[in-house]
This record gives sequence, C-alpha cells and structure tokens, in this order.
Amino acid sequence: MKKGGSVARIGEVDRKTKETKISLKLNIDGRGKSDISTSIPFLDHMLELMCAHGFFDITLKATGDIKVDYHHTMEDIGICLGEGVKKALGDKGKIKRYGQALLPMDETLACVVLDISNRPHLVYNVNVEARKIGDLDTELMKEFFQGFAIHSGTTLHINILYGQNTHHIFESIFKAFGKALDEATSMDKRIEGPLSTKGIL
Repeated sequence: MKKGGSVARIGEVDRKTKETKISLKLNIDGRGKSDISTSIPFLDHMLELMCAHGFFDITLKATGDIKVDYHHTMEDIGICLGEGVKKALGDKGKIKRYGQALLPMDETLACVVLDISNRPHLVYNVNVEARKIGDLDTELMKEFFQGFAIHSGTTLHINILYGQNTHHIFESIFKAFGKALDEATSMDKRIEGPLSTKGIL
C-alpha cells in the first residue's frame, strides 16, 4: 500500500534564481491531481500524465528566461521535482525504494527503472530523430531527468526499447516514470526504517 502512516508526505520547494522562479508542492500520497503551469505546454502535458499515472498531487508554477531557450526552465523544474520528492520522503523509512514500469504507447515501448538510493545517476537511452517537438528541443528532456536524479538522490534508468513517434516516446516515458516512482515511494509495513542493510540511505 502507498499510504503507510499518519504523517503527510508532502514536499514544498521554492526556488528563485536569475534565470527561473519555481514554486512546487508535491503530495506523494495523492490521487493524481495536478495544477501545472511551466510556460512550456508540452512539459505541462507530460507532467500531468506523470501525476495521473503515479497518483501524485502536484501544484507547480514556473517562469523562466524562455525567450533565450527552455534549457534553464527544464533543468530547474527537474531539480525542484527531485528536491520535492526528497523532502516528502524524509528518512525514506518503510519505502519500497525500487520501482519499475514497462509501458507501451502504440508502437513505442518504454522501460523506466529506479532506485531511491541516495546515489544519483542517470542512464538515458532515448534516441529520437526529431530535434524538436513543437518549439521544445527534445534533448532538454535529458536535462530534466538529470536534474531530478541528482536532487532526489535517485538512480534512474530510462530506456526506449523501440518507437517512432516522438510524442509517443515521451508520453510513454513520463507515464512509466510516474508508475515506477509510485512503486518506489510506496510503503511496506514489513520494512523497518530505510530498506538497506547499512541502516541508512
């Protein structure tokens, strides 16, 4: 089960730099509700999918120097999401820690596997022919997930096994990411403290 205690697992982050201003509130034990406005419509759509399929409640408002490009905003939103997850999980007591999802989207098959280990690392095997989807550079998706992995302390593997349509590829990734993160953050009453023989994550 996901809900395992009386303490709400909520992470709030406010980040302001010369390049971006971001406010995020994340409820790990949500129902998939989202209120997201990042000034990047395609990212809004992807994050809404992540919330719906991972059952996370997120309120996210972001503004940035998108007149330059989307790089800073994409990266900083990943950073804030990672920090939000880390805050919400606290000492990571009783969480399953590992999560995985193999998810199809029409002709595309995505595999996302993660370990909330406090050992941040990203493996990203996503090859798309299109350099842009709308006006968003597709290479910036990696920057988003890199920011998340580093600031949440997560080992994150994202692999597209096959696929052609760029929209389908990223939709399958974000849905699988939501499901894998949902599994990893779920609580198991059999676990005492963090799931590690070291006694700490």
